[in-house]
Amino acid sequence: MTALFVLLCVILIGIIVVQIGKVTELAGKIRGEEEAQERTNRTQAGYSMIFMIVFLLACTVSAIYYKDSMLWYGPNESASAHGGSIDYIFNITLFFTGIVFFITQILLFYFAYKYRARRGSKAEYISHNNRLEVIWTAIPAVVMTFLVVGGLDAWNDVMADVEEGEDYIEIEATGYQFAWHLRYPGPDGKLGARDYKMISATNPLGQVWSDEKNLDDFHPSEIVLPVGKKVRVRITSRDVLHNFYLPHFRVKMDAVPGMPTYFVFTPTTTTEEYRAKLGALNDRGEPKYPEWHAPVDPEDPEGPTKFEDFNFELACAELCGKGHYAMRRAVRIVSEAEYKNWLSEQQSYYESTIKGTEDDPFASEAVEEEPELTDASPVEGDTPEGEGSAE
Repeated sequence: MTALFVLLCVILIGIIVVQIGKVTELAGKIRGEEEAQERTNRTQAGYSMIFMIVFLLACTVSAIYYKDSMLWYGPNESASAHGGSIDYIFNITLFFTGIVFFITQILLFYFAYKYRARRGSKAEYISHNNRLEVIWTAIPAVVMTFLVVGGLDAWNDVMADVEEGEDYIEIEATGYQFAWHLRYPGPDGKLGARDYKMISATNPLGQVWSDEKNLDDFHPSEIVLPVGKKVRVRITSRDVLHNFYLPHFRVKMDAVPGMPTYFVFTPTTTTEEYRAKLGALNDRGEPKYPEWHAPVDPEDPEGPTKFEDFNFELACAELCGKGHYAMRRAVRIVSEAEYKNWLSEQQSYYESTIKGTEDDPFASEAVEEEPELTDASPVEGDTPEGEGSAE
């Protein structure tokens, strides 16, 4: 019995020794895998730092390369009096958000590198840090206050309506699928009343012809405006939501069915002056903006260049249907003399389309009265009845 007990003990000790050997072998393998994993983490963290550097350099280079595509630079300078305020707010916002972008990206990749998984490392528990919390709360609050106050000041300036007695031009743009219907006042300088119930094939805007202010309004195919003159655009829609967009003038306003809106702006650059800027040469006599010196038609290198063919444009910035792309109109900014000459060539819509038709409320008043014939003296040889000649 004692021998059996000793034998069992020996067998058990042998099993324990074998298991210890296996555990030691397994621990060695685990240590090797941990070392391999640590090397992998270190390598990937290094690659992430390289990626961060390349990424931020690419962002910087692309910003410099495409600077002419940004607001306030090169060919995208504003052509309106208020446009500078919008561009300034845009660029200030871009400046601060750019700083935040670079800082957050650097910290993001740096912390991923510094706190990568390593043997023996332990996470430190920090409940709070008052100084850090004050910093990351106060700085954004100050910056946001600056941006909001500056933006609100610019907004009030841009969205201000014309004042009573101020010299300005008022025009109207009505969006419909898929075009803009334009209306200008005639010599009286006032737009007539409208009523949607009067819209018809011959009266697309529903003008009330009994309102005499409508009689000299005309409907041009393009927007022509004088430089340096304040313009108030009355914006409406006949069907769905549209958006009146003049990119070079920083004008953008929704056209809402049943709710007229408006935008006031002052053009500061004529079309010809803007073309001259696009076609300008630098000090070396080379094109300042080479992309604008390319021909309009690549197959006709001798044809007009892009800057020679340039026009301001009106577009719709709201997706309004399949024909959305067609909602474009040319916009010409001219001198005061050219504008007056253009006005003199326009004919009122009433005179060209409505006058004398069944829609003309004044047609029944055009009947001329015939004058009555009266004898001022008796015909020769006639004598009044009962009268004779004296003898």
